[in-house]
Amino acid sequence: MKADLKRRAVDLLPPLMVALVVAFWAFAPADWVKNTWVVTGVSSAITLTVLLLEVPLERHAGWRLNRREFFTDLFYVVLSATIISKATNFLAEQPLDSLKKSWGIATPWAEQMPWLLQVALVVFLVEFGQYWMHRLMHNSTPFWLTHAPHHHITQLNAMKGAVGNPIELWLISLSVVALFDLNQSAALAGYSVMGVVSTFAHANVRSNPPLFYSFFFTTIRHHSLHHSVPYEDTRCNYGNSLIVLDRIFGTYKEGEASLVGQDDRRRLSIKEQWLFPFVPLLEKYKARKSGKSQRAA
Repeated sequence: MKADLKRRAVDLLPPLMVALVVAFWAFAPADWVKNTWVVTGVSSAITLTVLLLEVPLERHAGWRLNRREFFTDLFYVVLSATIISKATNFLAEQPLDSLKKSWGIATPWAEQMPWLLQVALVVFLVEFGQYWMHRLMHNSTPFWLTHAPHHHITQLNAMKGAVGNPIELWLISLSVVALFDLNQSAALAGYSVMGVVSTFAHANVRSNPPLFYSFFFTTIRHHSLHHSVPYEDTRCNYGNSLIVLDRIFGTYKEGEASLVGQDDRRRLSIKEQWLFPFVPLLEKYKARKSGKSQRAA
């Protein structure tokens, strides 16, 4: 009985953390909402909390975080929070905002919606775009080359969602939220909800949320299957946070995987991850250069 209660409590951790971040932004003072350090602090707290949960609640021993994996993951978390974030703001969000103003686009109805519906709208807008971008990456070779490094990871941990080629990290961060008039705290709550869900979906945590959560939100079970070894098996469960989109568009698959990675499951270095999309071009260049050398000889 006691063990069963403990298991149920662990299974409720993801929905409880989602409720916690929503409540935080719902009651956060206006100064906190405008403070970028508070936003960074919330994001860091989510990652750190789930990372610490991996120690007592380990799901698979083979995913146990080691020193090398930790510092690689940390590098990508910092990269995403700084360079990728600034690139997204400068190259996508600012131009969209300028376009919105120049074309006179206004969505007052969005800001007039109940606060929780605004949060849900943000989650839907971001996730709808990410779902189709993610699906494109698995069905188009040029896009797959940018995304493949993320699938070459050989274990899942709380920070693994940030690991990948910078081109992919930028593409997957794009959204149309900037076109909508929304309460800033609702937008931050939406991003925090996705942060919680996607962090748990990559985490080595022994938590299997109940159906009221797992029907709509992505869990480690769904996402581990998406990271399974054969390439064909990765073409399912594209929702980074909203698995319900896979249910709607016919790409949902039930199951779970403990072995993750691609090809021979060799771990790629950061350099290899960054060069991966250009490997075919580099190989063609080397072959052409070698052919010229042979003809000259």
